[in-house]
This record gives sequence, C-alpha cells and structure tokens, in this order.
Amino acid sequence: MKESFWGIFVVFLGVLGITFIVLFQNITNTDQHNSQLLEEVTEAAMRDAIDYASYRDDGRIKINREKFVENFIRRYAESASKSRDYKIIFYSINESPPKVSLAVKSGVVGAAGDAEVSFDLTNKIDAILETPY
Repeated sequence: MKESFWGIFVVFLGVLGITFIVLFQNITNTDQHNSQLLEEVTEAAMRDAIDYASYRDDGRIKINREKFVENFIRRYAESASKSRDYKIIFYSINESPPKVSLAVKSGVVGAAGDAEVSFDLTNKIDAILETPY
C-alpha cells in the first residue's frame, strides 16, 4: 500500500511538471515572437513612412506620422497571432528626426490544473531611423 501511494505521488508530480513546462514555454515563445515582430515591423513602417517630398526640398529625412501608424498597424496585424488580443500604445512619434516610442501589450492564458492563469506581456521599443547618408 505504501508503494502505491509513492507511485501516485510520482505520477502527480510528473503531470504537474509537464503542465508548468508547457505554460512557461507558451509564455516564452509569445514574448520572443512579440519582441522580434515589434522590432521588424517598427523598422519597416518607419522606412515606408519616409517623406520623400520633404527630403527633396530641404535634404532632411522626415517621416509622416499618419502613414507610420497606418503601416505599423497593418504590418503588425498581418503577422500577429490571431488567437491573442493586442493593445498598441504609441507614446511619441517625432517626424524630424525620425523617432518613435511605442508598446505592445498582449495577454497569455494558460491552464494550471483546474485554474486558468493569465499573464500580461508588455514589449516596449524606442526606435530612431538610421540612414547610411
């Protein structure tokens, strides 16, 4: 009888361990995906929003604020996971010199036994557009 309780205890610990591994793997993969996506989409949207008319007139590189926001949201929505909710917060967008500060918040929900556990992940970025000129 004593050995059967040890067997049940070991199986229970195994199931609990696998549950935690899957939960933390989901959180880590989501955070890595969001941060990588945030960097790439920000750079691409800044390059798409360059105001070439202003560059031709006075030689300064400027971005168009509305075009940046539109391109960022479109590109992020195309690549983001459809099963999560995202909240995009634009803190500041400077047109000249081109600089943006923004954050993306997303929620991750996992199951730990009978309870549902949710985490809020926030990725922030401050980006300055660098050009080879």
